[in-house]
Amino acid sequence: MSASVSAGPRRRLVFICESGTDVRLVTGLKQRFELTLLLRPAFGPRTINWKDEGPEPVRIIEGPAGRVAFAAFVGTWLVRHRAELDAVLAQNAGVASLAANACRGLTRVPTFMLICSPNIAYFHCRYERGELGLPAYLAGRTLLEAARAGNALLGHRYLVLSDYLGGQVSYGRREKVRVVPLYGVDTSRFRPVPPEEKRRLRVKLGLPEEGFLIFFSSRVAPEKDTESLLDACALLKVSGRSFWMLNLSGGHQRLKQLALERGLGDRTLTRDAVDPVHELPAYYQASDVCAQVSLEEGLGFSPLEALACEVPVVATSVGGLRETIRDGETGLSVPVRAPRALADALARVMDESEHFLALARQGRRMVRERFEASRCFDGFAALVEEELSSRR
Repeated sequence: MSASVSAGPRRRLVFICESGTDVRLVTGLKQRFELTLLLRPAFGPRTINWKDEGPEPVRIIEGPAGRVAFAAFVGTWLVRHRAELDAVLAQNAGVASLAANACRGLTRVPTFMLICSPNIAYFHCRYERGELGLPAYLAGRTLLEAARAGNALLGHRYLVLSDYLGGQVSYGRREKVRVVPLYGVDTSRFRPVPPEEKRRLRVKLGLPEEGFLIFFSSRVAPEKDTESLLDACALLKVSGRSFWMLNLSGGHQRLKQLALERGLGDRTLTRDAVDPVHELPAYYQASDVCAQVSLEEGLGFSPLEALACEVPVVATSVGGLRETIRDGETGLSVPVRAPRALADALARVMDESEHFLALARQGRRMVRERFEASRCFDGFAALVEEELSSRR
């Protein structure tokens, strides 16, 4: 991803991370701003797996581990260091964002909220999965709803990855919302390769040279419907299809167990997550289809990365996926919790490969027009300049 060069001084940005973030987001911000990260210890540099490379250092400051304590720390820090800042970017509409927005009247620093996921919907998925008891769920949801309402009241500007997310957080105040899908997709790295290169990549990556490769690149999480994907694969196996299902994520051990329970141990390839900049593109390029099977989704970068590589996509019709995976135009869309429909869609991609490769080519054009990484980061930098100019 190339950085845009500004004629003026680099603006001073503080990025507040109450929960985990992505290496590509940090890198893109660093290329355009003099960057400070405020992190909860549970989500520090090890979690984003990021090495500070290049001449411009990033200041990393860890606050307390508790959410409320971290929010208090954020508010105090912003007030104390307000003269050193040009802009504030807080990830998601949690209590840390609420603290940043509450302090905006004192700091007079432009404050943006970056909404990457429908956190209340994700939280509900955890409850449905049995990860939370009813008292914990009700208490947590009440806190999340209160933070969302407070941010809608006090916040000045939302940056959202999709129109769907804008409607989730703004309480009807759409004038506060801008769609800026940070971190975007670097289409110079996520790019198509010819068939002979695909075969070479499979050998290099230690993947089967023969058979249809289904790439489920998302992490195994409550909001992902891993079970339906595996049930669909079981149906494909019964029908005699030759395929492999690949997953790269921190939760791949759980996926492997679920696959074994369905008799799919011989068709499932699971590995740890790889470097998203230098290693991940090759896995898309070696694949035949990307399956994004979500119960809830803010945007879904995995399908966009696949389309950038001109790899067909099958995705559930939910959330922000409805805005990018348009059935019959950029991929195939299926209902949630519908293994048979998902199996039929994957079988169609197997049988009509040329047709779906043509759709994937259309998808790459969409990604380049709407989600190119450099354009997304430049758009945010322009918004910062717009806010600063309006205050002069």
